[in-house]
Amino acid sequence: MKIAFLASSANHAQEAIKHLSALYGNATVEDADVIVALGGDGFMLQTLHDQINTGRLVYGMNRGTIGFLMNDYDDKSLPDRIEAAVANTIRPLIMQATNANGDSFTARAINEVSLFRQSYQAAKIKVDVDGKTRLESLICDGLMVATPAGSTAYNLSAHGPILPLDAKLLALTPVSAFRPRRWRGALLPDSAEVTLEILEPYKRPVNAVADHLEVKSVTQVKVCQSVDHTVQILTDSSHSWNDRILAEQFSY
Repeated sequence: MKIAFLASSANHAQEAIKHLSALYGNATVEDADVIVALGGDGFMLQTLHDQINTGRLVYGMNRGTIGFLMNDYDDKSLPDRIEAAVANTIRPLIMQATNANGDSFTARAINEVSLFRQSYQAAKIKVDVDGKTRLESLICDGLMVATPAGSTAYNLSAHGPILPLDAKLLALTPVSAFRPRRWRGALLPDSAEVTLEILEPYKRPVNAVADHLEVKSVTQVKVCQSVDHTVQILTDSSHSWNDRILAEQFSY
């Protein structure tokens, strides 16, 4: 098994990559069978983005802060752990955003596509799903479309639902909805196309973010799950993704 180790700039991650490279060698990314990412969830997201459609497996070990996407760090019997790990396929979201100048931007998101108000004025958003208007006007601080992989991230902080990784669903979750006040979001089939139109965009400017890429002053954002892009993440069989999801749902 050829392993390529990648590490974030954090001290613990840098120490780990030196230690593990000495134990197991360090192949180039191009020659590797599997990539071991050392860091936190942010570094794991970056690594997953880089490996979309390459066919390489990504196995993370936590040398960062949060580490929900990561496995526990252990330098022993690493090839055996990787061999026994469970592969999970992730399909990212595709964001197509148009800004106030009429420029178009396309980006992928493994966790979520988020809209945020840009000023003291609340955002005002029209929500269409598969060409049908579901909310004529949502007044809020923000709105996101989250994947199952991202449902335990910002989506959870905004009181959105936790989704099992194999759920064929997307979470549409508002941030501090003001009107309709009681609207708490929706669960959508992963085949849905969501179109978000910014109402009064000059009075109520809104930014759109696909994971780490931000587009300022958007007027319209379309979001759908990609059918052409995939990446595979490995989780330890003793602490599978479903185990992690269940633990999150029963935490308090």
